[in-house]
Amino acid sequence: MESEVNNDVLDYMQKRGSVPAKFMSGPGPDDRQLLKILEISCRVPDHGKLTPWRFIRYGEEKCIALGQKVLARAIERAAEKNKILDKEKIEIEKNRFCRTPVVICIVSCAREHSKIPEWEQILSSGAVAMNMLIAANAFGFDAQWLTEWCAYDEALRQDFGLRDNERVVGFVHIGTRLFPKTERDRPCLDDIYTYVGN
Repeated sequence: MESEVNNDVLDYMQKRGSVPAKFMSGPGPDDRQLLKILEISCRVPDHGKLTPWRFIRYGEEKCIALGQKVLARAIERAAEKNKILDKEKIEIEKNRFCRTPVVICIVSCAREHSKIPEWEQILSSGAVAMNMLIAANAFGFDAQWLTEWCAYDEALRQDFGLRDNERVVGFVHIGTRLFPKTERDRPCLDDIYTYVGN
């Protein structure tokens, strides 16, 4: 049977790219659209149907509060290195979670399993994040998957809503771009593709 080519999907994937959160604003998805985006995000390879990931959405007030926590921690970290944050850095840290109307934390809940390695579960979480970017774009929004230093800072785990043994896969920022999307360099296939014959 001949394969049916979906040129719309191919064209989108050929041009797919993220927009930096700092270049986004509103509008973002409404509740109905967001729930659909999350449903689509879950359609990923998940060996053993473990669902080794979950979502946390931060509301506007929580994003402001997180900015204060992240700023305080950034000041602590700078002091540990005998440095002081300048005004620009303070604004960046304070507004880190207020750049877009919607911020979703994708959490890895990978656990020990007799048959399924933790690594496979973590890869499934990454696929969820990628699906979320694509789904957000399909609804006409822009999105960026970020981690940044704060995702790995142990002192901020509780503030982000993590449970024991959970890790941040990324914060997906969803909104509408303020400027036209730009292209960036992509890898050359000659550098990354190997064919191994008989």
